[in-house]
Amino acid sequence: MYLSTFLPFTAFPSLLVQTIGFLSSNTFRCVFNSTDPNDIQYIISGWFNKLELFRFDSKLGRFVGYTEFGVKVAQNANNNTAYLEQLRHDKYRVCVYNIDFWYNCILSKSGEPKHLLEHPYGVIHTTPSGGSERVLVCSVYGFYPKDITVTWTNNNQQITTGVINSETMPDRDWTYQLHTHLEYSPSTISCVVEHISLKEPIVLDYVAIGASGLVLGLVLSLAGFIYYRHKSRGQRSHTQI
Repeated sequence: MYLSTFLPFTAFPSLLVQTIGFLSSNTFRCVFNSTDPNDIQYIISGWFNKLELFRFDSKLGRFVGYTEFGVKVAQNANNNTAYLEQLRHDKYRVCVYNIDFWYNCILSKSGEPKHLLEHPYGVIHTTPSGGSERVLVCSVYGFYPKDITVTWTNNNQQITTGVINSETMPDRDWTYQLHTHLEYSPSTISCVVEHISLKEPIVLDYVAIGASGLVLGLVLSLAGFIYYRHKSRGQRSHTQI
């Protein structure tokens, strides 16, 4: 982790010029992974036309040049012991002094980008098949990012046969949807959804409710298809624009 800024470097005023097509700048950085002062690195770099000419590194306690001109600048700066001592002190004035604030406000809060997570929601329904078996459909919508795990269970035991999964399909709002089908005989069936946005899996239990349930399943299946067609059409229209 590092924080940086562009500030005038008064020790080398000749570098603070801009000519046609070229730019000089200096960067001041605090590099850290903890609040321990021994783990904090204070770095000053001089740049010209995107090329680093020289650098002061608090771990070395001196300047290092990376070009012919940068080497000369580093030698002159390293001969100024008072200036080097000032820069070593600047590590504590600039970096160590502010480290608690930066660490608590920035570094300790890094991790999963919660604002980029969208929670899935799902429905489970039936659809007729050509054989004696029924087909259950578990439809999951509105999740982001794309990776998701949807499994079928029978009395908490995962079912691996008779399962057909659709591809994960994008919607125009940057979320995704997935449909998984299962041929089954009436029993206790559940659809389990696992996603990075969820603290615990979503479990959708199927309860057989007779003919009315079959009609409802057909309606939900049709609604899901219309929903996807509508969002896909919107996505293509948006892409064409």
